[in-house]
Amino acid sequence: MISQATRAALAAVLLALPAAPAAPPTRAQAERALRKAVAFFHGTVARHGGYVWRCSGDLALREGEGKAGPDVIWVQPPGTPAVGEAFLDAYEATGDPSALRAARDAAGALVRGQLHSGGWQYRIDFSDAGRRQSSYRRDPAGRVLADPTAPADRTTPGGWHVWRKRRYKANMALLDDDTTQAALRLLMRVDRALKRADADVHEAAEYGLRALMGAQYPNGAWSHNYDRFPHAPPSERDYPVRPASYPDAWPRGWPKAFAGCYMLNDNITPDAIRTLLWAWEVYADERYLAAARRGGRFLLLAQMPDPQPAWAQQYDRAMHPVWDRPFEPPAVSGYESQGVLDCLLALFRATGDRTFLQPVPRALAYLRRSLLPDGGLARFYELRTNRPIYFTRGRDGRHVMTYRREDLATHYGFVIPSRLDAIEAEYRRLAAIGPGTGALPIPPADEPPDPGLAEKVRKAIDALDSRGAWVRPGRLKAHKTQPRSGVIESATFLTNVRLLCRFLAP
Repeated sequence: MISQATRAALAAVLLALPAAPAAPPTRAQAERALRKAVAFFHGTVARHGGYVWRCSGDLALREGEGKAGPDVIWVQPPGTPAVGEAFLDAYEATGDPSALRAARDAAGALVRGQLHSGGWQYRIDFSDAGRRQSSYRRDPAGRVLADPTAPADRTTPGGWHVWRKRRYKANMALLDDDTTQAALRLLMRVDRALKRADADVHEAAEYGLRALMGAQYPNGAWSHNYDRFPHAPPSERDYPVRPASYPDAWPRGWPKAFAGCYMLNDNITPDAIRTLLWAWEVYADERYLAAARRGGRFLLLAQMPDPQPAWAQQYDRAMHPVWDRPFEPPAVSGYESQGVLDCLLALFRATGDRTFLQPVPRALAYLRRSLLPDGGLARFYELRTNRPIYFTRGRDGRHVMTYRREDLATHYGFVIPSRLDAIEAEYRRLAAIGPGTGALPIPPADEPPDPGLAEKVRKAIDALDSRGAWVRPGRLKAHKTQPRSGVIESATFLTNVRLLCRFLAP
């Protein structure tokens, strides 16, 4: 008989042995997991065809950037448009018609949440009380409603930078955080997959694209929002076209004013440009390409002169960098500048116009000189001096500007990762393409192979629960609770669907 001590010793030896590596996943396993995850998200997580950012594992609590009741869905990524695109990825990877139906339902939710202005707010409310508070174009059944703001505003010349004025708050189309742009991209992608068989999806996409082009400034930029359908676009008389320059002086404290009208903040204008390039690809309509080119010309105008040849977050009518929120000062931005460089490369790939490559070398050289000791970039660099700017919280909770990287406010990324190596590699690849050496558009560089892909896919498959949900321990921020049932996140769903689709790619 083996003694208790011997058993304990054997158990310790077994525990010390390395675990056998998990068997690599098969295509059949990956496809089953993908179908199961899509079926759960569409059949159980969805509300009115749309999605939020997070919900508790038992689905009792839901939230986006704020709390979401049972009839609320989120547009702002990673909400409904992002989930809908993941469904389309799954459909293309598997041919599963249920994934296409899920994407169509997500697009249908966006159709019923489109505003008369042509765009979308961060969220859509399908409750009776909620729908009375927003100027939705359609009723819950999808019938088009009359636009209450159209008669008085049909000839309004410009004035689209109404941020904080909110004359028609209920009709405010938001370009911030890729909200309206993402919604339009999903509608267009579903429209293409359905070969325009859904007339409501097609009409909503075209209506939204007309609004997006109508809200474009004469210099090619976009603002944070527009609160009416832009029947008459902003005029050059009100918004003269001129290059960016440094102001003679700027206030070191927040002036409690919003003078910015041309927005790069959170990639507002680059996201609009990419959306129009996508529209040109889907519909082959030269109007969309022309509008994207105008946006590209703004990016050229907005590059600051030496000694900081990169880009600010927002500019006023004089094309000076200006304050936005209390922690967003007039400055050159490491984050937004990288977004602009990505967009310029995308414009060259679409058009072959080498003008869009010209600003890139100077901006890359400047940003490399501005790298922090840890290899990152500051979100903000002081105008002319190039000193990194940060923000802390004062005792009264207000933001305080500082040059010291200590005790920073945690709600905002004041230090961001550098992507300069990848941007420069793509620039060099594109710059080496001579005129007439290939048909346009030029595809982006191939994604490098991931030697750990199979292991990541195995973990994703194993993490799927019996329902088809990826649940993890976590916190619902808006509800200020850590559910015992765990958290289901749209971001996790998106990551794992992409992994599975990449694994299944031929």
